[in-house]
Amino acid sequence: MDILLYIISGAAVGLAIGVTGVGGGSLMTPLLIMMGFPYHIAIGTDLLYAAVTKAGGVVAHQKQKSIHWDTVFAMAAGSVPAALLTSYMLNRIFTGVDEYEHLLTTSLGFMLMLTALVLIFKNKLQAPVTTTEQSPPVKRRTIVLTFAMGVFLGVFVTLTSVGAGALGTAILMVLYPRLSALKIVGTDIAHAVPLTFIAGMGHYIFLGNVDFMLLACLLVGSLPAVKFGTKLGAQLPSTILRPILATILMGLGIKFALF
Repeated sequence: MDILLYIISGAAVGLAIGVTGVGGGSLMTPLLIMMGFPYHIAIGTDLLYAAVTKAGGVVAHQKQKSIHWDTVFAMAAGSVPAALLTSYMLNRIFTGVDEYEHLLTTSLGFMLMLTALVLIFKNKLQAPVTTTEQSPPVKRRTIVLTFAMGVFLGVFVTLTSVGAGALGTAILMVLYPRLSALKIVGTDIAHAVPLTFIAGMGHYIFLGNVDFMLLACLLVGSLPAVKFGTKLGAQLPSTILRPILATILMGLGIKFALF
């Protein structure tokens, strides 16, 4: 019965990812916690779940040539080392899970609330697309900011498993307003896969925070559900779905941050 429940949970979150584009960490981690899994196991397992779930998206976007690889490398240069260092420091500084659980819960609440705000103001973040190239000084400054935002994502995605999708997209919208919406999404997914994979492996290697049986069950349910949800999402109005999802995430964020 537990295995069936995990498969159904994976399918439910996969459906949400397909319909709204959000939900890998922001829905799966709180769901696992409410099902009784410890915070550290929920976060570590969800990171690898997100990596596998989004991997197919990289292949699809590469075929459409909708990935800006220079931006992926600039952000990953900050996020991947930061993810590994965060896992390593959790292992070195704290002697047990009980000592860093409060850090995980507070960080999770913060990232859920931030994700909710991004969903609410997403349309305002997207600037009109132009064909004008950035001037070299602006481009150099943007690359530095991209690296810095990668470090931010590397730390907090490792601590919470939340943010690689919605926050990554928001950062790209602000820093690269001349990229089309399709390239924003493709670039974000291409960055999210290595980030969540490395962060998840860091949790496994340094902390032992991955339940592979749970991971397999979640993937069995989610992978087909994501494809179905993507088709369903094209028929449903995002103006209704995103505010509902944002409200749920804000409530969960407040709960984890304050209680």
